[in-house]
Amino acid sequence: MAKRGRPSKANQVCNFDNTPIKLVKMQDIQFDDSLFIPIKTKTIVDSVLSTEGGIFPGTNTVVIGDPGVGKSTVLLDWIADFQSQGKKVLFISGEMNDIDMYGYVKRFPKFGSLPIMFMQDYSKCPKQAVEQVLKQGYDVILIDSWAEVTAMVKDQMGWARNKVESWMLDLLEKHNKANNDEKKNTAFICIQQMTKQGEFAGSNRIKHMTTAMAALRFDGRGSGAERYLEFSKNRRGNSGDKIYFSLHRGGKVDYSFETVD
Repeated sequence: MAKRGRPSKANQVCNFDNTPIKLVKMQDIQFDDSLFIPIKTKTIVDSVLSTEGGIFPGTNTVVIGDPGVGKSTVLLDWIADFQSQGKKVLFISGEMNDIDMYGYVKRFPKFGSLPIMFMQDYSKCPKQAVEQVLKQGYDVILIDSWAEVTAMVKDQMGWARNKVESWMLDLLEKHNKANNDEKKNTAFICIQQMTKQGEFAGSNRIKHMTTAMAALRFDGRGSGAERYLEFSKNRRGNSGDKIYFSLHRGGKVDYSFETVD
């Protein structure tokens, strides 16, 4: 079966006369009902993750954010809540080490039971390490960050940027479709870099493969600035909805109120 949307340069030349064409009618396709049952945090944030409330299996969400706004904290809070609902989760950290994470757990004890893969422990073979851990099968995986993990693989393999990007997209798609030991349709949440203008940094291929794109922002400047989450794209929910949050209390993320533009 042809891979969707990402042919490598080496494979772009083909004899079209010998290429089979497959037309699909969605009425002839059946999926397991579990694919359409959202995974919930049981907090107000579910209302912006999708119209049904929660994140769906087999989807990919990319998150960017202002420096210091709390991207890692908010997303770790999500997967800790998913775990509390009985879901199998994983945190792949390309930016923090165990000492950094220990500091997080002191403020947010709920993070203490999360299974974590620190990529610094696999600096000699990051590609194989990621492939091997994903093979185990998870409901939700948080990757922090896309840029750090792919940079490590790029350096290991000596690949160009577009090749390591294709490797990562292929890997996500494989596990979206439950090609792992647990036959789980894995949902991925990936923190991504942003440009100096505050926009998503990455190719259109990443954007097209993404179910939802969200940003965590400061509303204003200075110590009194509020923080909010907003989706710019969401195939399973609404875009433009904002939910404000606070990290002041510690222990959990407090979502104060929601507005709709």
